[in-house]
Amino acid sequence: MDQSVPLAAAGLGKKYLRGWALRDCTLSVPAHRVVALVGPNGAGKSTLMGLATGMTSATAGSIEVFGERPGGRGVHPKLAFLGQHKPLYPQLTVAETLHLGGRMNPTWDQHYARSLVERAQVPLTAKVGTLSGGQRTRVALALALGKRPELVLLDEPLADLDPLARQQTLHTLVQEAGQTGITVVLSSHVLAELQGVCDHLVLLNRGSVQLDGEVAHLLAAHRWLVGPPGQQPRGPAPVVDVQSSARGTAALVRAAVSQVPEGWRASAPSLEDVVLAYMRSNGEGVAA
Repeated sequence: MDQSVPLAAAGLGKKYLRGWALRDCTLSVPAHRVVALVGPNGAGKSTLMGLATGMTSATAGSIEVFGERPGGRGVHPKLAFLGQHKPLYPQLTVAETLHLGGRMNPTWDQHYARSLVERAQVPLTAKVGTLSGGQRTRVALALALGKRPELVLLDEPLADLDPLARQQTLHTLVQEAGQTGITVVLSSHVLAELQGVCDHLVLLNRGSVQLDGEVAHLLAAHRWLVGPPGQQPRGPAPVVDVQSSARGTAALVRAAVSQVPEGWRASAPSLEDVVLAYMRSNGEGVAA
């Protein structure tokens, strides 16, 4: 057991009546990173977080949070979890909600939690039920961060926000992670927004890890090759995905191409390009 690793899984599997939600999932989340956890619906993202919090138990393999296996003792004290539904009490004011957070968490930092709410310009005297979606998210995030965790798991917390509110919340999250050194695992479908926010990526597909690595390394290890219609690039570089049309062929290859095939041109992909290509391909293996 390595207590310096925020989250690690080995051969992890979870089976429900409908089938396997996770199977042979192996990963190690590095410390002090903002990690994007992505994948199609049903890939196992929420299941992985549920296993990490101890809300559900594994069918196979193991999962550890700071070297300890989740069990019936509640959420690990160094871990904070925020789900999409943000369970807040609508009848309480924001100030009362923060006070409740202090009563439930022995490591609670009231001054810090309150400052997060005030910076977001959320009225402390307002009842939670009267807040906008963005304001409720900021209160929920203050509850998660106010316990001063070392690992924060966020399961689609931005799904119900408009683009501006998502951008503002992500900015706050990255700022706090940089200042406090916490590790953040963020599950999201908004791939275009993750490239400037996350520095590590884990792609789950069909219950297994398909892609895992530093974002900068993953981007440097892939290239778009665009060429004539109906053709595929020749060479040693493994082809991840090919998209053809009457206008031409676009192939994502897993290599930093130094020699571009004749008749083709190379360009750098975005993080969204890489993730979608792997999701379309359903390919096996892990790139790092």
